[in-house]
Amino acid sequence: MSWEKEITELRHRQDLAKKMGGEEKVARHIKNGKIPVRERVDLLLDEGSFHEVGSVTGKVSYDEKGNITEMQPANLITGRGKLGGRTVVVAGDDFTVRGGANDAGIREKLTHVEMMANELELPLVRLVDGTGGGGSVKTIETEGRTYIPAVRGWEVVVDNLSKVPVVGLALGSTAGLGAARVAATHYSMMVKETSQMFVAGPPVVARIGEDLDKNELGGSEIHTRNGAVDDEVASEQEAFERTKQFLSYLPPSVNQLPERTEPTDTPDRKDDWLIKAIPRNPRQVYKMRKIIKSVMDEDSFFEMGKKWGRSVITGFARLDGWPVAVMASDPYHYAGAWTADAADKVLRFVDLAETFHLPVVHLVDIPGFRVGREAEEQATIRHGVRAMSAVFQASVPWCSIILRKAYGVAGAAHMNASRFNLRYAWPSGDWGSLPIAGGLEAAYKSEIEASDDPEAKLQEIEERLDRFRSPFRTAERFMVEEIIDPRDTRKLLCEFAELAAPLRKTGRPSFGVRP
Repeated sequence: MSWEKEITELRHRQDLAKKMGGEEKVARHIKNGKIPVRERVDLLLDEGSFHEVGSVTGKVSYDEKGNITEMQPANLITGRGKLGGRTVVVAGDDFTVRGGANDAGIREKLTHVEMMANELELPLVRLVDGTGGGGSVKTIETEGRTYIPAVRGWEVVVDNLSKVPVVGLALGSTAGLGAARVAATHYSMMVKETSQMFVAGPPVVARIGEDLDKNELGGSEIHTRNGAVDDEVASEQEAFERTKQFLSYLPPSVNQLPERTEPTDTPDRKDDWLIKAIPRNPRQVYKMRKIIKSVMDEDSFFEMGKKWGRSVITGFARLDGWPVAVMASDPYHYAGAWTADAADKVLRFVDLAETFHLPVVHLVDIPGFRVGREAEEQATIRHGVRAMSAVFQASVPWCSIILRKAYGVAGAAHMNASRFNLRYAWPSGDWGSLPIAGGLEAAYKSEIEASDDPEAKLQEIEERLDRFRSPFRTAERFMVEEIIDPRDTRKLLCEFAELAAPLRKTGRPSFGVRP
């Protein structure tokens, strides 16, 4: 009366599935510098923790007696496992089976794994390699028909963005739906040289006269600089490690709060060099990342999107163990002015912080939006207004530290001034509707033109107005709440994190994430 025979059959089928696309294709995959999907899953997750779901899915051929003669496994591996001790859901494409294209059971598995993350409220990691559920023209012949495109289950993909953390790793050539699955995430990575991403690959674009290889068309050099993908890594192992780091700052879902870790750094730590971190010459640059690392918990800053929208720095960090979202200006790029790309980066990052209840720390040095013909051609004001709207829609606790400039509409978007936020300014603060040097000629045009020496008159007016630029004059009228010693910044930020912790609220945000 035992069912041992059926269990033996089950193990046999699982063993067949583990052969993936066969020895030859797996060997070719490895030769191309890529790790087979089952090894990827093992490298990503804590040892021995993976529980596969759909382990015997595939196309099976039988002989006349009903015995298996051949099995082509489904090219999507799905299941659950531990990552850093926390449970996550994993979906891994198997490129060795039909290049990751649509295959037996894969549509159902794609939808099922998204629903698994959604219903169990667990983070989702997608290991994308190939079209990732998209089609192959061979399907026309094998199925004897074609079909109207439809992405079943995409509503769950969209819903997941507002419910659970989603990470997408492009680990090979990803196209069509595979590329979409990388982009529809909160954090994405590509492996330099071995990963590519495109709407359609080189053979297709060759038909419109573009003769390009895979990296020329959609390599990491392109997509980590245009915002389609967040970061570029040197190896798959680095991608797995960064996935673990990214998720460590976030809750499993919007219905929980980000966890505090055991503090490893004292809130009272002071770095004396901060008193001279901002040059007196307003045209001179300085290293913002050095300041970030100084005021955050030691070695806790995790930067994202370093190579695009480069006038804005974004990432996660900890303050006395509390996780926070960090946004900062980078004066090395357009003096910190918001470009169209930078505005998009701000919007997406603020949405991420709002979705997963992370308080925001903003280190401000914004001379305004980028100006000039190119900026106008890129519709900078449109992108900037969307970013500003995201800031004003955010309800998470917010603390701004004005290090230097805060000018114009972009400068006004350093926080939502219509609600209570903590805000401090360094004595190097410099703000207004627009920089004095940029508005003198227009504001004092008649006085300058009437002068016998227009250049001398211009200089005289500028020197006269400079006397009113002191941040202390602004503080006198309580138009900036408090000017602080830069060396006290860390202590005040740790206090902010402590004050913000009980104010964080679980649940979905009032608006969905905009991928």
